[in-house]
Amino acid sequence: MLHRGHEGTDGTGGGLIVPMAWLYAEYIADELLRSGDLMPPTSFEFRAGRDALALTIFLSDTDGELSGIRVVTQLETWLSLTAYDQPWQEWVGERLAELAADAAASGRPAPDLALAEAAWRWLQDTELLAPDLNAVPGGGPVTGEDEGPKVWTPAWQLGLPLGHLAIHLF
Repeated sequence: MLHRGHEGTDGTGGGLIVPMAWLYAEYIADELLRSGDLMPPTSFEFRAGRDALALTIFLSDTDGELSGIRVVTQLETWLSLTAYDQPWQEWVGERLAELAADAAASGRPAPDLALAEAAWRWLQDTELLAPDLNAVPGGGPVTGEDEGPKVWTPAWQLGLPLGHLAIHLF
């Protein structure tokens, strides 16, 4: 990702590099999820959806320029990347490796990449308790909406379909 304004005020290049591409991707993901009103923005599930969607948005930007005008034109791309039958997890790993190699070759700091990698680690390492969608129907009495079999699920496996649904609802 290209960053403008790398130079400090004295021209030495020692200024703060703001990770605008990641922050913008996170903002778009947040807005998509909020507009879908799928869950409270303070929940871990919301964070999983936002991070999965932000990763999709950030990593699908192959030109290095997230443009506000292009958001609507990118919705179909994001839908296809987050679809159930797509190898999203592998795609994320490959794209992060490509960006890391590019950053290493350029010798420049990559704050956007660092934030994307941190989000990916959280999505992989965090497990959330979610309904077991593979449970046998009729396996036992269900007395309430929150009752029924639950299973610990990697956050990305819960966040990805939430992000996909939020795009559909937008």
